[in-house]
Amino acid sequence: MKKRFFIISLFWVLAIAAFGAIVMLLWNFVVPGVLGLATINFWQALALFVLARIFFGGFPGRGAFPARRGMPGGKEGNPFRAKWEKMSPEERKDFINKRKKFGFGGPFGRDGFFNERNFDRNNGSETPKENE
Repeated sequence: MKKRFFIISLFWVLAIAAFGAIVMLLWNFVVPGVLGLATINFWQALALFVLARIFFGGFPGRGAFPARRGMPGGKEGNPFRAKWEKMSPEERKDFINKRKKFGFGGPFGRDGFFNERNFDRNNGSETPKENE
């Protein structure tokens, strides 16, 4: 177990160092000649890599763009909405009560969002009604 942990840790350290070196080499090869900016060192390249991953790529297991993950706005649509639409009114009430039990009702009056009238299948609307 310790050997596996050591190997995995070593792999990640080497991978991060390799990505930092690649960013540094590419930056120093392209950017100073094209844009006239200064060259960067390894640590600046590593910071730039992390910043780019945060802004554009996410991290392993967490893609940045919804279409890649099948989340709302993606090609497959919203899987949570599809599951919600398949639930019976009793299952919906059960789900809402379980969420409230674990503190997902929300402060500042957001608890009203989970009223059953807001999710009535007969009226064709799944959005909260205003001024009620």
